[in-house]
Amino acid sequence: MRALIKHHAGPGLRFVSDRPRPIPGPRDVLIRVKKVGICGTDRHIWEWDEWAAGRIPVGIVTGHEFVGVIEAVGSAVTNYRPGLRVSAEGHTTAWKDYNSRTGSAHIASDTKIIGIDRDGCFAEYVCVPEENVWPVHASIPDRVAAVLDPLGNAVHTVMAAGVSAKSVLVTGTGIIGLMAVTVARAAGAGRIFATDIDPRRRALAKRLGAVEAFDPRDGGWIEEVRRACRGEGADVLLEMSGAASALNQGFEALRNGGVAALLGIFKKPEPFDFNRLVIFKGCTVLGVNGRKMFETWYQMEELLLSGRLELDDIITHEFALEEFEKAHQTMIRGEGIKVVMDVG
Repeated sequence: MRALIKHHAGPGLRFVSDRPRPIPGPRDVLIRVKKVGICGTDRHIWEWDEWAAGRIPVGIVTGHEFVGVIEAVGSAVTNYRPGLRVSAEGHTTAWKDYNSRTGSAHIASDTKIIGIDRDGCFAEYVCVPEENVWPVHASIPDRVAAVLDPLGNAVHTVMAAGVSAKSVLVTGTGIIGLMAVTVARAAGAGRIFATDIDPRRRALAKRLGAVEAFDPRDGGWIEEVRRACRGEGADVLLEMSGAASALNQGFEALRNGGVAALLGIFKKPEPFDFNRLVIFKGCTVLGVNGRKMFETWYQMEELLLSGRLELDDIITHEFALEEFEKAHQTMIRGEGIKVVMDVG
């Protein structure tokens, strides 16, 4: 099959046409991939930063966002049949540890992530356990179904923070940050503020529901947010950037007793004043990883079917899989926001 692989311990990927097609085990489902999405994690892998170098095995098929059609099922699969249009939860687990058995399988101790720890979906076929398959509602188009994974991250972050009738600050309006703005609006947030260094993304954040979007390099914006929120600061911080400066600024703008949900991945350990910004402020800090299995999937399906989410301006480009270099560079250079590749 055709596939993109991490061919060496350095930048870039390689396109191959002779990768062996995966063979499903008894409880596995083989999916013929139609469209895939490129995300921030894929950028880390492409650029081969410190996080990627310490985590990604060379030779792996990358990618974890996709929609496709079931091609074949293992002998013990009982819930699905070939021909069904599906996506899948990318975190796989044996469902045996404490978290798996108590509703938090997304942070199971034995979690393996497709495209990171095991072969992913930047290929004509991907194999996933039956339990991970998510049938896609007929009303959800392929280009949206291909990016359910990152949309789920945004939904998980917003729902974990409890944004309804709250003032919300989103630091970093990259792909998932922009999704968080539209999700927060749909979830009943009060006023939404956003920060980003890119003026185009700030403008889009406002179109999606933010009342104001600030350049974090400009002085005074933190005080402006504080003044707008009773002189105390935002009720909720959604940190989506993985930038140390955004983390510090976000907590500065958060009110005492506020809630901070952190999704952004930092490239390396960063210094942070926990005493002043967390402990003495009495903040609640939530580390958010992936999507809840499968509560988040039900939530985002309902939000999509409600028509309240605005994603058309976020999904900006589509390329063929063979144009993978152009597709990745379009995302990395900021020329596009959410980039999708057509596989077949």
